[in-house]
Amino acid sequence: MSSTTDFGVLLNVAYNSFVTALWKDLAGAGFDDIGPSFGYVFRLLSEGTSTLSELAVKLQMTSPGALKVIDDMVAKGFVSRSADARDGRVKRLALTARGRAALAHARKFHARCERELEQRLGKRSVAATRQVLEALASADGETASRRARPA
Repeated sequence: MSSTTDFGVLLNVAYNSFVTALWKDLAGAGFDDIGPSFGYVFRLLSEGTSTLSELAVKLQMTSPGALKVIDDMVAKGFVSRSADARDGRVKRLALTARGRAALAHARKFHARCERELEQRLGKRSVAATRQVLEALASADGETASRRARPA
């Protein structure tokens, strides 16, 4: 890439490169069946249990769309469903031990990636990059965590 590469294109290529490396790392650890939207659900369920409709709202998806992702995650052993204590008709979603392990592995990858960049480029450069990315992520007033959702 050259310095004339459009900034948005560079961000997209960098993101895709990061995700490809993350998926390769996860596959090497036995998590070769993670779908493209699983990471968003992992992060949301790491905060506690949720219902499908609550999760759909947080993901800014329809309930049928969220159900498709959740069904896949349940089938692959990343998420469990259980009856709500107050209303047995409602199902609570939670990460399983496998789901928590996959999330922990992904978080270690994120930290390792940042450390490796610090070694290559220096802590100041990586801190400045993080500052730029945080500014871009909140440019319209939304927090990055709200916007980090499936497309």
